[in-house]
Amino acid sequence: MKRPFAYIAGIGRYSPARVLRNADFAELGLDTNDEWIVQRTGIRERHIAAPGENNRQMSAAASKVAMERAGVHAGELDIIVLGTATPDRLLPATAVELQAELGANRAAAFDIMAACSSWLYGLIVAESLMQSGSAETALVVGTEKLSSIVDWNDRSTAVLFGDGAGAVVLKRSRQGKGILSTYFRSDGTLAELLYRPSGGAAHPFDEQVLTDRSSFIKMEGREVFKHAVRSMSEACDRALDGAKLTGQDIDLLIPHQANIRIIEATAKHANVSMEKVFVNVDRYGNTSSASIVMALEEAIACGRVHEGSTVMLVAFGAGFTWASLIIRF
Repeated sequence: MKRPFAYIAGIGRYSPARVLRNADFAELGLDTNDEWIVQRTGIRERHIAAPGENNRQMSAAASKVAMERAGVHAGELDIIVLGTATPDRLLPATAVELQAELGANRAAAFDIMAACSSWLYGLIVAESLMQSGSAETALVVGTEKLSSIVDWNDRSTAVLFGDGAGAVVLKRSRQGKGILSTYFRSDGTLAELLYRPSGGAAHPFDEQVLTDRSSFIKMEGREVFKHAVRSMSEACDRALDGAKLTGQDIDLLIPHQANIRIIEATAKHANVSMEKVFVNVDRYGNTSSASIVMALEEAIACGRVHEGSTVMLVAFGAGFTWASLIIRF
């Protein structure tokens, strides 16, 4: 059976109401300013979840919009694949809590943790299950409350991240629409360039972890930048080869929204002009696994993606993980 097997039948996103602007960091006592942040990252503001707001709630809000747009009710979902690096609880999976929230009692639900690549990994897994005949309709979600794992005393990471969620409903392809090619890889030898040293089973929470703040995100920025550009460039090449296309055939490139300089370098390598690249990192920051799906929803809403568009999605995340897809709408 040739691709496309699955297409995006509906999409939704959710952003928390609170907006944290670069200038606001001074009030938090962080030694930084708007010019420093914009010059290095392109980020001007990000959305931050309220204290009582969680991934179940945010992902449910995005999912309900996607399901309504797809004309699908909860009982029709066969699988729910949820990507997140910030699960609400370590047990059970956030996906099953979303399943309960939606009332999707027929669905098998599980989480994927591949950091910023999680949502693309989720699309690849869902498409494969649909191809195998295990599912007809899938909900694929990316959701993050990164504000809960950021060290607000560390200006190298605190300014980068935001919260939010996005979701799509996948259905069996028709009329040539859908996923044309996929590619994903990982390299665990680089894990400690971007990670949370403590807080898991290997180094559980204790007094020392709280004191040394080692449960928060730690990042070697220069090394991450170098590997991100290299890996996302490779992923673009592989996706284009798989779809038998070139950069000139792509109507819109939607990369992971982490850093404007990474985005520009990736576009240059893929031979896609910046006029054909969707960027919203300036308004949302890095929302990890929610990043690309939120950007895709916004691109569709503002008319940058429409029927007949060929779109390339590419991500890079902690692990290290990286992935790419090409979709025809």
